[in-house]
Amino acid sequence: MKDKKNIILIGMPGSGKSTVGVVLAKKLGRQFVDCDLVIQEKCQKLLHQLIEERGEAGFVMLENEINASIRPKCAVIATGGSAVYGAQAMAHFKEMGQIVYLKLAFEELQERLGDLNERGVVLKEGMTLRELYEERIPLYEKYADIVVTCTGREIRDVMEEIAESVKA
Repeated sequence: MKDKKNIILIGMPGSGKSTVGVVLAKKLGRQFVDCDLVIQEKCQKLLHQLIEERGEAGFVMLENEINASIRPKCAVIATGGSAVYGAQAMAHFKEMGQIVYLKLAFEELQERLGDLNERGVVLKEGMTLRELYEERIPLYEKYADIVVTCTGREIRDVMEEIAESVKA
């Protein structure tokens, strides 16, 4: 039988995956796994250093490989914003839990994000944030079991909605 106990959060950088994930894990009494931190720990480097070294495509391959190896039993998992580029990892996540897409309006996303390079955001050469947003939205929607709109909402409200949605 498939283990559907994990809750996997996907969405753009700055959509609140890590922040909401920690609060949700505490509320539900689950382990919290931040995929970006797992990658940094395994590689002993910061995300932006890995992106600089390996390039965008190389980082996505590394992220896919590491994400596909994450196997918690009953956790809230916050993925990196680019996790949806890894088909193998996303199939793995789909099998082990419910995928929740934290949807955020572009304007609010733009306000929340600081320096994209410092944050370790996978961005193709010359690509704008708007172009990245437009490219990723269909992927988030494709993989999502549940979509939660975060625009203009408090962390607590988003967390409560997810907690209710995954009970169903």
